[in-house]
Amino acid sequence: MSEVDNVTPQTTQPSARHFNRLFLITLVFIAVLITVAEVVTQLQTRREAERVMIIGMASAQRHHSQRIVNKILQLSRPSEHARFQNNLTEIKNLFAEFETNHLHIEQGTVPGYPIMLQNSDSVKIRFQFLKPYYFGFRESVQRIIQEAEQVSSPEEFTSTADLTALLANETPFLENMDAVVQQYTRETLDNVDTTRLIEFTIYLFTLLALVFAGWYILRPAINKFEAVIVQLVEAETRTATTNRKLLSLNRALKETRQQLFDATRQQYQQQMDEQKLRTSYLVAGQEEERKRLSRELHDGIGQMLTAIKLQVESFERSLNGKEKETKSFVVLKDLIAQTIQETRNVSNNLMPTVLSDFGLIPAVKMLADSHDKNSKTDITFHTNLSNVRLDKSVEIGVYRIAQEAVSNALRHAEPTQITIDLFEKDNYLHLIVNDDGKGFRIHRSKKEDTKRPSQGIHNMHERAALINGKFKISSAPDKGTKVQVSIPFKLVQQEYEYTKVNAG
Repeated sequence: MSEVDNVTPQTTQPSARHFNRLFLITLVFIAVLITVAEVVTQLQTRREAERVMIIGMASAQRHHSQRIVNKILQLSRPSEHARFQNNLTEIKNLFAEFETNHLHIEQGTVPGYPIMLQNSDSVKIRFQFLKPYYFGFRESVQRIIQEAEQVSSPEEFTSTADLTALLANETPFLENMDAVVQQYTRETLDNVDTTRLIEFTIYLFTLLALVFAGWYILRPAINKFEAVIVQLVEAETRTATTNRKLLSLNRALKETRQQLFDATRQQYQQQMDEQKLRTSYLVAGQEEERKRLSRELHDGIGQMLTAIKLQVESFERSLNGKEKETKSFVVLKDLIAQTIQETRNVSNNLMPTVLSDFGLIPAVKMLADSHDKNSKTDITFHTNLSNVRLDKSVEIGVYRIAQEAVSNALRHAEPTQITIDLFEKDNYLHLIVNDDGKGFRIHRSKKEDTKRPSQGIHNMHERAALINGKFKISSAPDKGTKVQVSIPFKLVQQEYEYTKVNAG
């Protein structure tokens, strides 16, 4: 018996598909009712709006007729003779509008709007009553306009008979036009009442549909939902217990992941610091090697070349004026002098003594002056700094970047002018090297990259990074190139211990 009790409710209880079907039918029924109500309302509203426009035109006819009569009365007034033609023109315009509006009202149309209102029989009857007075009013106005156009002066205008007929037709015309407007108004009110009744009927059907949906659909569904909610609450309790355990495990996992991330970041930073330190040692070694080569060029090869030059000059004096040998010795002396000067230039480029003795500003100025003398390019140097001393690594790094930028421009860009700017702003030391040469594309493919050496740009970037500077290069074809480096500005007061090398 208990098994039967357990089975019977399940077999007699409606299925979810049944609920869905009833719910869908109810929604469709309500949607149809709302759509019908909206369509009826829109049609009725549009029809009444058209009727209101017709009523407005009919009401305006009364105003037009009164204005026409007023203007016609002004034609015969002596005080208005000066404005006779203006009044006549206004009468013509008003009368033309009066005739047009009357024709549209009678046809149920409005000028400029796609409106075609079908007049009721009651309105048509009232228009039949109106017609004799309308035609009498119109004929009187037409005769008065014709007589006014024929007179040679305002004083000659007299139209007593037509004016009497006009006034006799005006009052019944206005009364019958009022009757037309009142009929339109009554029909409008009747249509509004009909629309209200239709909307109320649809409203009742919608309420009935909602009651049906609530009693036969929502109520059984809510009972099912309550049972489901009880099961969900029990499941939520079990889930909350499991979530607490998972949160504990997740917290431990996050802490482990953070520790791993910190260790990885620390290791990466250590590797970067070691790489930067190795690069710094490498650059320092290069600078030391430059100093050594500069010193050997000056003290070794430079001194030997100077001795050779002195021996050649002594041997030249012993020739006692032999012309052929003298010319050869002149050429030889010039060649030796050029070799000595080139040795001095190479020694100075390797490590300029002015950089170690006097600092960055005189060294960059000498760099601009020396290149300016040896090329057709105009090189100018500007600075807002006095002869201050900076950190040793900063001075060497900035000088080498300027040297590399000027050298790259002269070798590859074919510029007519190079500008070197060295200035302090916002606690930063800024170096800007500008040229008006050929320029190049910064973003280019690997195939294009092989057409132009980029080792110089790489060297400048590395040197800027070693002194904590920000390196930026901008260029475009035929737009020149701009190299910019910004370094935190720090004055150094201590003495510098550069290796003093005099390149001549």
